Amino acid sequence: MRRFSIAVVAAVTLGTALSSVPAQAHQGRPALGLASCTAGTCHFDVPPGTYDVQVTLGGPAASRTSISGETRRSLLSETAAPAGERVTRTFTVNVRTPEGEPTGPAGTPGLDLRIGGSAPALADIRVTPARQARQIFLVGDSTVCDQPGDPYSGWGQQLPQYLGKGLSVANYADSGESTVSYLGNPRLWATVRPLIRPGDLVLVQLAHNDKTTDGATYRANLEKLVAGVRERGGQPVLVTPIVRRWFSADGTLNNGTALLVNGLGVDHPAVIRSVAAARGVPLIDLTAKTKALVESLGVEGSKALYLTNEARDNTHTSVRGATVYAGLVRDELVTRHLVPKGKVRVG
Repeated sequence: MRRFSIAVVAAVTLGTALSSVPAQAHQGRPALGLASCTAGTCHFDVPPGTYDVQVTLGGPAASRTSISGETRRSLLSETAAPAGERVTRTFTVNVRTPEGEPTGPAGTPGLDLRIGGSAPALADIRVTPARQARQIFLVGDSTVCDQPGDPYSGWGQQLPQYLGKGLSVANYADSGESTVSYLGNPRLWATVRPLIRPGDLVLVQLAHNDKTTDGATYRANLEKLVAGVRERGGQPVLVTPIVRRWFSADGTLNNGTALLVNGLGVDHPAVIRSVAAARGVPLIDLTAKTKALVESLGVEGSKALYLTNEARDNTHTSVRGATVYAGLVRDELVTRHLVPKGKVRVG
């Protein structure tokens, strides 16, 4: 059985211990510390925006603490603190409505965090508005989105745990979307585009649902997304889709189902690579990366990355698979100098 403790410690900046107060205290302003936490959860009554969360972890015994928030986003991977010591970490989180998929339910107002891990111990927490955050917008489908329930997880849902203070993931991926539907739905591209600020990154991975999109239309849609990002001063990044776990007889993924070639013969990854080269857009070739990984694990070993055993689903990823694939994205962001190495976490 795991143990849980929230150790109320002296607030260094105040010189006194935090006391339990209602969330709406302090002349109507929300309490942005331990007073907003109870029984392994923290709720901060804040408006939509971007916030820095600083946590101090540890207690009398050795501890291992992780933090998730909003719609099952992984914000801090399990972090160890030796007995009697404190470890401080800071991450930046996007608070929006709806809090998960753009076409999904609104969710709970404010910022909700959950304290987990094999031996969690939260000693202190501070939530403040982020003043110099850079957003990483995600435009994608169900393999990227903030999935609402177990055992599903999109890689965008796991990406925040790899990012430090000043980088925030705004995941606007949505289940079932193609390039056609994403551009056409006012809750999607028409909502995302005005939010993009100069210097923001916009990662686009749309292909899985373009099953009936012809090649010319698919290419034009990608170009429209690229142009829209650039018009706002953002940095577009094209991402080829994760592979489907669909092995050929020779133990490879060399077939149209696995490599996202649609019924019209449109090779989605090839078109994405072509647009990236023609338009001078950074490319994350997640198809090639995930293909190599899945093939290296083999028919049996790769099942854990997908929901093969749980749901006979070889398209959508498990939490484990989404975490691994998010790590591949993180590595590419650093390798291509899209984010500073000092702003990411390893492991």
